[in-house]
Amino acid sequence: MPPDAAAPARSGVTSVGSESAAGAAQANPAWCGPRQVDVSGEVMSAAATHRGVRLTFTLAAGAQPCALSGYPGVDTGDGGPLLHAERQLRGYMGGLPPGNDDLPTVALRPGTVAHAIVEGSAVDATGHGCPTYTDLLVTPPNSTDARTVTVPISSCALAVHPVTQ
Repeated sequence: MPPDAAAPARSGVTSVGSESAAGAAQANPAWCGPRQVDVSGEVMSAAATHRGVRLTFTLAAGAQPCALSGYPGVDTGDGGPLLHAERQLRGYMGGLPPGNDDLPTVALRPGTVAHAIVEGSAVDATGHGCPTYTDLLVTPPNSTDARTVTVPISSCALAVHPVTQ
């Protein structure tokens, strides 16, 4: 089990009594560990005063398939005061669909990806603009393997949504 996390249900994975151990591992991979996951980010189209970044998690070259579930850790880098993203199921720019509160498990294999949305408002409560950060420090769910992702976002506070397929 990943550190500091309860084992989430793995939806969509079934076991067959005659399945080999290798087949079971392929259908239900272990949690992703250090250096198994690469992270990138892209700016999403602005929505009113909201700004967003789509994080993409892929299997690192040569890594064995593994699973992600839950929230990535996200902190701001250069550009303003340190912000820690608040974990939210859904928000203005993304997250889980309304009525669905179950954190999905995404099996990363060659050619598959997982995404998480980071979002915030570019304007504070008084109407003043927020700092523009040039990078984010992203830690995949249930990991301590933080990566710097060079992607800009203007925000006074950040929210991060769970990984999805």
